[in-house]
Amino acid sequence: MGKFIVGLVIGLILVPLAVVVYFTTGMAPVATASQAMPFEKTLAQKALEARVEKEMPKTVPIPANDETYAAGAKVYDGNCAVCHGLPDQPATPISKGMFPKPPHLFMGKGVTDDPPGETYWKVKNGIRLTGMPAFQQSLSDTQIWQVSLLVANADKIGADVKQLLVPEVVHVGGPEGTSNTPANAPPPKTSK
Repeated sequence: MGKFIVGLVIGLILVPLAVVVYFTTGMAPVATASQAMPFEKTLAQKALEARVEKEMPKTVPIPANDETYAAGAKVYDGNCAVCHGLPDQPATPISKGMFPKPPHLFMGKGVTDDPPGETYWKVKNGIRLTGMPAFQQSLSDTQIWQVSLLVANADKIGADVKQLLVPEVVHVGGPEGTSNTPANAPPPKTSK
């Protein structure tokens, strides 16, 4: 029994000490290009799911209709598209350098199967250890609901709303050198 107690005490001291050494000696991967730490994705996802489930609103205070989606599209275009992309557009340069990768909300399933209250919570509060900021200081509650309803219904929005999410075209050059380039397109690659 005495050896068990000694082993338990040593284990309770050594494990936290090893964790501290791992982080304070620069062994932990902190660059977005690094591999995930052991159990990082699993633990972060479980913590997020539990917190959101506990705190997310269960009712939506505004209607899910084209007017709401159109207002949400304007909020999305100005605040979200740089990371989460636009319909029928490739991933943005910013999103390619993030870890974890932000989901492209208009491609595939996105968050269209999430309750709007879950998306609302994520937009309002942000998600720690990701690039997802909290928008509660910069957007109104109504704007957060509008963009949350837009992405929750991204697979159902009509052509009029989708048109609000088309990249602007910028004309570059003079009469001889005019080209149509999306405003948010990366600069052209040049060879050396």
